[in-house]
Amino acid sequence: MVKTFDELPKWLKVVLALPFLDIVWVVYRLFRSIEKNNVVGIILAVLIIFVGIFFLWLVDMITIIMQDRVLWID
Repeated sequence: MVKTFDELPKWLKVVLALPFLDIVWVVYRLFRSIEKNNVVGIILAVLIIFVGIFFLWLVDMITIIMQDRVLWID
């Protein structure tokens, strides 16, 4: 799943970063941390699902446009 999302075209990544669709990137972060066995990342991703989704879409939008990836702690 992680590799599939990494290979998406930039325009689709931006669309998925819109409010209410950004949950896709939160789940992406969770799976990315699980794939790398990053316990801190897993805990943060679960917390973001409940708390950070309201402002994270803007951060995702900016980082996708500027760097073609979402910001995460790997």
